[in-house]
Amino acid sequence: MTSASDGAGAHGRTDRRARKRWTLQTRLMLTVVGVVALTLISSAVGLATTIGTVLVSTVTTNAESLTRGLKLFDSSGYVVRVRSAEETIAGTTGLPYGYTLLVQDPRGPITGATFDGDEGVRSLTSAELNDLASTDLSALPATIEIGDLGAFRVVSFKAGDITGLGALPLAQVDGTVAIVVTTITIVTVGGLLLLSAAIAVVIQRSLRPLRVVADTATRVASLPLAQGAVSITERVPAEETDDHDEIGRVGAALNTLLDHVDASLIARQRNEERMRSFVADASHELRTPLASIRGYSELSLRAMRQGVPGVEETTTAALERIQAQSLRMTRLVEDLLLLARLDEGQELVYGTVDLTALAVDAVADARAAGQDHEWRLDVGDDPVIVAADATRITQVVANLLANARVHTPAGTTVTTSVRVADGTAILSVHDDGPGIDPAVADEIFERFSRGDRSRARQTGGTGLGLSIARAIVAAHGGSLTVQSEPGSTTFELRLTARPAAPAAGAPSDADISPTATEQAGGTEDSL
Repeated sequence: MTSASDGAGAHGRTDRRARKRWTLQTRLMLTVVGVVALTLISSAVGLATTIGTVLVSTVTTNAESLTRGLKLFDSSGYVVRVRSAEETIAGTTGLPYGYTLLVQDPRGPITGATFDGDEGVRSLTSAELNDLASTDLSALPATIEIGDLGAFRVVSFKAGDITGLGALPLAQVDGTVAIVVTTITIVTVGGLLLLSAAIAVVIQRSLRPLRVVADTATRVASLPLAQGAVSITERVPAEETDDHDEIGRVGAALNTLLDHVDASLIARQRNEERMRSFVADASHELRTPLASIRGYSELSLRAMRQGVPGVEETTTAALERIQAQSLRMTRLVEDLLLLARLDEGQELVYGTVDLTALAVDAVADARAAGQDHEWRLDVGDDPVIVAADATRITQVVANLLANARVHTPAGTTVTTSVRVADGTAILSVHDDGPGIDPAVADEIFERFSRGDRSRARQTGGTGLGLSIARAIVAAHGGSLTVQSEPGSTTFELRLTARPAAPAAGAPSDADISPTATEQAGGTEDSL
């Protein structure tokens, strides 16, 4: 059984759903026209009431004035006689049409008459006379209905012991009020129609940019954005994106959103393409050592089973190659694992790090590894202290020096400098080599980006080195940037200098001086 409250709730929900189906234009028009209509109707009622009150007050004043001017007594010698209502009206000039009089003499009957203009004076009928005679004198002046004559404004008078009533018809007042109400109604209806048309035009034009925004969003929603190369070319026209208009700002905001989504989709596609390229490169990197490991292991097993002379020397050489290839695969996997851990905020152990000492050690290791390059060091006498993970910062510097050695020709001068500027420690690695290929300059720090597309161990790589370096620096709250042109390439590492105190549990200074080559973790193929 459904209760009354359930029924009321269901009805309310239906009404809300019905209102929601109305368009914004319809709701705005109904609201504006409704408010204006209510205002005009209220004004019309107030105006008509005021005019009616003023006219009725005027009729009351006229009735009192006419009544005071009546001659109720007729003197003939020593005889004084009260005139009847008929005689009084007939003997008075200037009375308006419809003036009605009732005279009551305690010594005689009640008489009543009305002035019919050209028709003269007419006595009231008994019914009309009763309507007047039953009037409460204490409530006068008042408006009463007199038979079929209509509404009258009635006033009272007294002359000695003679009492009476005078009345003027309200037909003209009612007619005037009717004309006023009719005029106001016509003007109000016409004004509302004109207002509705004007509002419809204004709202339709004002909401046009919003409809354009909706159409643009609908077209964008129909695009296949899930996969593949996607470019969103749909935009809200510039003429519909006025920053000084609320709806125009919606269009501008949608264009900004579409620009962001379009850039994100392009970046996603680029990352997918790089991922596919990286998978191919990593597959090649892993397939070669795996094939070597398998080949050397099979060769050793066959030699051992067949008792080939010199099997110990053959097995030893095979195991050495297997170990080298295993180390190669281990470095690749560790690079990927390091990136994942840096993304999760792990892998950093803060301590006090002297960038000056770190640069000296790193350049010494680089000089030993690249004797065909000229290595220079530009550091001050004072240490440059930062709060950092010594192992990871050493890996970054070693990576930058290894890049300068691997990707520049013999004889290139590589200068490493350390300085402090505005509270920031800056470590720079500059070389006068050929510079970075402009085709990859904008994406050199992105993962899987490779400066050399070859897979040669001397120049090619997996494209993780610089992305790992930037991730490490970013995890320290610093920055790693590059400026390159033919003959001049500079990598700059920036960290906050001279921290207040090292992090708790940081390693001692004795723990932060491993060789750069050991900390680099195989970063020669970083690009």
